[in-house]
Amino acid sequence: MVNAGMNSGAEANSVTLFLSGDVMTGRGIDQILPHPSKPWLFESYVKHADDYVALAEARNGPLPQTVDYDYIWGDALAILADLAPELRIINLETAITTSDAYWRGKGINYRMHPSNTPCLSAAGIDCCVLANNHVMDWGYEGLAETLTSLHNAGIRTAGAGRSLEQALQPAIFDLTAGGRLLVFSFGHPGSGIPWDWAAGNGRAGIALLEDLSESAVAEIAKLVRAYGQPGDITVASIHWGGNWGYAIAEEQRRFAHRLVDEASIDIVHGHSSHHPKGIEVYRERPIIYGCGDLLNDYEGIRGHESFRSELSIMYFPTMDTTTGRLLSFELAPTLIRNFRLNHPSESDIQWLAECMDRECRRLGTRIEFTDWNNLVLFW
Repeated sequence: MVNAGMNSGAEANSVTLFLSGDVMTGRGIDQILPHPSKPWLFESYVKHADDYVALAEARNGPLPQTVDYDYIWGDALAILADLAPELRIINLETAITTSDAYWRGKGINYRMHPSNTPCLSAAGIDCCVLANNHVMDWGYEGLAETLTSLHNAGIRTAGAGRSLEQALQPAIFDLTAGGRLLVFSFGHPGSGIPWDWAAGNGRAGIALLEDLSESAVAEIAKLVRAYGQPGDITVASIHWGGNWGYAIAEEQRRFAHRLVDEASIDIVHGHSSHHPKGIEVYRERPIIYGCGDLLNDYEGIRGHESFRSELSIMYFPTMDTTTGRLLSFELAPTLIRNFRLNHPSESDIQWLAECMDRECRRLGTRIEFTDWNNLVLFW
């Protein structure tokens, strides 16, 4: 049995990472940032992004008309400073573009103005994984501008590109303790990604998995061999599954295990669920089946209240850089309120701890609540 977080940075041959689920900086959040996009939406019921601001204000009180770039991170900035992860990786579920060429029939189209990209730099984000169901909400032009905006800000990307080759390339980082971190990003149609978004030879798009079969594992293993070196730590970031529900599909679990066994993946970073799901440790490698949203503009939206999706988690695994095994795993709870991340109350943290412990025990792990209001994974 191993615990997490107590001495995260103390071991010379270790690296602590920050991983998150969906970060949605478009729509309502984009409207309060310094450079809001045109507010027009093409949804069934909501036609103006300011309506999401009004819904949030009706629920939790007034919002500032314009905020600084670091506002949305709120208390998360102190958590990042305290736990000091070497690399910070998020699933960015928003196009960064001025394009008006919305993907027709998509239903929901997120975009943030490129001039608001500093809101990501404000949290020191190093990598955005992009193989998700919103990065192409504003078409191929929107994807191209998203990539340019992030790269101009010094933020690396994985999972999308101007060709299949680019979409499959990992983001690669040299580690202070030696070795490298490779971040691969893949999307699965079960998360709502249109088939038309798949990158192809000479065609922009995302790295879309056709299925979760053995052949898909073999293709990922081929990529790891092509880009990897001995001693690398490898992350497979996967956007998969539906938005609600704690159940983990057996095919997801088999696929994750095969990624560890056959593709030399050290961390499976799963997302798409709007609330956190259980975490497994398989052969000393962490598998996060659903990170839950980290930040969104859903505050005033009704439905699914029992999942408490306003309670989000920042994930801090510490890995051995010589073996790739998990050394410790700390989880920092946050509360989405007023379009920013806040410290939850002790009762909220207790609710989240009990929920996560219940789901983790089904996977052979468990959660405990620390003295400083973080959660620790045991396995």
